[in-house]
Amino acid sequence: MSATASPVAPMSHASSNSSGGGVVAAIAATVLAYVVSLSLGLPQYGTQLIVDHLHHGEAHGAEGADGHATESVDPHASESPEVHEHATETPAAEAPGEAHAATAPPFWTVLPFIMILAAIAVFPLIPAIEHWWEENINRFKVAASLGVVTLLYYLFMHAHPVDGHWPYHYVAQPNAVGANWSMAGAIIGNALISEFIPFIVLLFSLYTISGGIRIGGDLRANPMTNASFMAAGGLLASFIGTTGAAMLLIRPLLETNAERKHVVHTVVFFIFIVCNCGGCLLPIGDPPLFLGYLEGVSFTWTLFALWKPWLITNGILIGMYLLLDEFAYYRRETVADIYRDITHTTKLRFEGLALNLPLLFGVVLAVALLDPTKTLPGTNIHPWMFSREVAQLALVGLALWLGSTDIRRRNSFNYHAIVEVAALFCGIFICMQPALQILGQYGGELGTLIGAADGQLTPLHYYFITGGLSSVLDNAPTYLVFFKTAEAAPGGHGHFVAGTNVEYQTLVAISLGAVFMGAMTYIGNGPNFMVRAIAEKAGVRMPSFFGYVGYSVVFLLPVLVFIAWFELM
Repeated sequence: MSATASPVAPMSHASSNSSGGGVVAAIAATVLAYVVSLSLGLPQYGTQLIVDHLHHGEAHGAEGADGHATESVDPHASESPEVHEHATETPAAEAPGEAHAATAPPFWTVLPFIMILAAIAVFPLIPAIEHWWEENINRFKVAASLGVVTLLYYLFMHAHPVDGHWPYHYVAQPNAVGANWSMAGAIIGNALISEFIPFIVLLFSLYTISGGIRIGGDLRANPMTNASFMAAGGLLASFIGTTGAAMLLIRPLLETNAERKHVVHTVVFFIFIVCNCGGCLLPIGDPPLFLGYLEGVSFTWTLFALWKPWLITNGILIGMYLLLDEFAYYRRETVADIYRDITHTTKLRFEGLALNLPLLFGVVLAVALLDPTKTLPGTNIHPWMFSREVAQLALVGLALWLGSTDIRRRNSFNYHAIVEVAALFCGIFICMQPALQILGQYGGELGTLIGAADGQLTPLHYYFITGGLSSVLDNAPTYLVFFKTAEAAPGGHGHFVAGTNVEYQTLVAISLGAVFMGAMTYIGNGPNFMVRAIAEKAGVRMPSFFGYVGYSVVFLLPVLVFIAWFELM
């Protein structure tokens, strides 16, 4: 560590409660409640409903309801094809003719969704309210209020059936008189229970467990050292999440570069690689891919389908950084700074790995194996409903209970960043339901609106549209919107990804666009914000919103255009 600079100042929200005593108690209460529910047979009953519905869908599919998921299957998939209930099944409670009776709401109902995403982009840039917006309770008030507006529309104004997806697919019918409680319940089930809870539990688990690992020390801050940090982070991002990898490595990177004056470009490339482009090999790597996993995509599909663009993109970015730092920035450091950097080096010290690394691996196993729609490997047993989330929370509880409070204190660990994500996304997942339903109904016409040949979007269209919106919106809901659009689009002649109604190359395009182009702005992915905040607390004057965009347009965008040509054309 430098003797002349404080590499990572404590964040303003870091508190003495970083050990999480209250969080451990809350997790213990949650696990206990789940055990009680098991004794009452509730999770088992929920799983049985899902399994019965899956079997009903398979039987209906055998009668010719829909051949997409069973006829043309991605040859690269590592698992046998599975029927995805959202696209191919007719619930037992419905007559076959009612399966597609749901009708999308009018276009104006996406306004709350647009407003919440605009607030995320614009409020931090308005001096009069930027500090007000920094408080998570105020973020929650905005997100929850807009979510309530969306729910009120379904409760009192929507006069058509609505698709429900939890615990299985069904169609909620409007009431002839009074409030539409069944439709509002379907929206809550879709948004919060089916999507938000698994999403936020995964992020919370990766964020909290990785916060108990500390990499200390001060290496020579030369281009190769910094590139090595990025390469390691680009690999770790797929296995412990972009959030986990970024939180694990940004502090030692800043400590290593504390003696240098020119650090901004290093943090920017760290955001490109570790916070975004490195996270596309597994569903836990980046939130959009996890949403795809929840929609039926195989856990290992991303590994087999995306490894080549992952390797090329991150390899080019690391090479670009090495040249830029070596010839444009490292040579501009003063002799005194270089001398101080060389003479104040210490070896890296790894703390907390023995406990937290196995716990992170446990999170990966829980996500991969404890899906109630799939059997445990080698058995006919379906995991109990919510066992995946409870297992992840139990691992977090162990990390906090058995881990070192001192390590978390020196990491300036706190819950502010993850609470920020939770506060915003509880509203986002509700507000985006009308957009998802509109695209589900009219997605097949999107190609006509933009003048695509034969009115059908190509993978290249999906890549740039998904990616472009992921640059200015959050990439997780953007991915989900275009995943649904692709499901609703007319079938082509390509292979379909197992478990979905999405063609192989189309899903590759959507996945790469959402993950890679989430790096184009600060607001494209949650870890971008977190890294910027930590760097600024360490004294690095990070570029403004548009200054960062300048970096991404000059350095990142050409790489992403090349990937489009290489992978999709």
